[in-house]
Amino acid sequence: MYPIGPAAYDRAITVFSPDGRLFQVEYAREAVKRGTTACGITYDRGAILAVDKNITSPLLVPDSIEKIFKIDEHIGIATSGLVADARRLVEEARIKAQRNKLAYNEPVSVPALTREICDMKQLYTQYGGARPFGTALLIAGVNEEVYLFETDPSGAFTQSTATAIGMGKPDVEKFFQEKWRDDFSRKDAIDMALRSLNLVSEEKLKVKNIEIITIEMDRGYRSMSDEEISSSLSKLEKEFEDKKKESD
Repeated sequence: MYPIGPAAYDRAITVFSPDGRLFQVEYAREAVKRGTTACGITYDRGAILAVDKNITSPLLVPDSIEKIFKIDEHIGIATSGLVADARRLVEEARIKAQRNKLAYNEPVSVPALTREICDMKQLYTQYGGARPFGTALLIAGVNEEVYLFETDPSGAFTQSTATAIGMGKPDVEKFFQEKWRDDFSRKDAIDMALRSLNLVSEEKLKVKNIEIITIEMDRGYRSMSDEEISSSLSKLEKEFEDKKKESD
């Protein structure tokens, strides 16, 4: 006899359950929910991507763990979920960006690249013998305007002004809804990103665990140095201490 219930429909990606669900896609989303928190914020003439690597072992070398990838001088991607799956998509994005530059002698459009990556994701939800990519991506970039897209294992994508992926997504997005403004400066975006990561971090934020990049219309892709992150964290910690003293 064939099994009855969800077990009958989660053996293959091509089989829908009676209520219209693809369980393998939902399982892939669960892998993303267990991943480290990454956030993206748009601001005046730019966007920021920030990730807490959440390194728990002192034996790990922080620089060996990549969560944010440079695609081109005007595009970056932050990941959450299965990093190996994300690397496959990142390589595909880099190839498509370079092909566009060779063919048309201009930077690839951020929305067009996002659509192509999501088309590839969708293919892996439709054919037997494969599984969905267990990763979500935040794609930030600039063309004639600033873009920030969130992609889903199903191949769906949405454009946002500020969003998050990973285990802290609900709390961070709630925080963004309360605090984000359309007149944010680069400094405002950095402070907000660190506050959001601190909100969902189980331990005190450490400079070596934080990775932040900015992409701006006039400066392109730039990684923040440890010194700049440390300075921003110090200001944040001092503010928390002052508030604590006032409450006491």
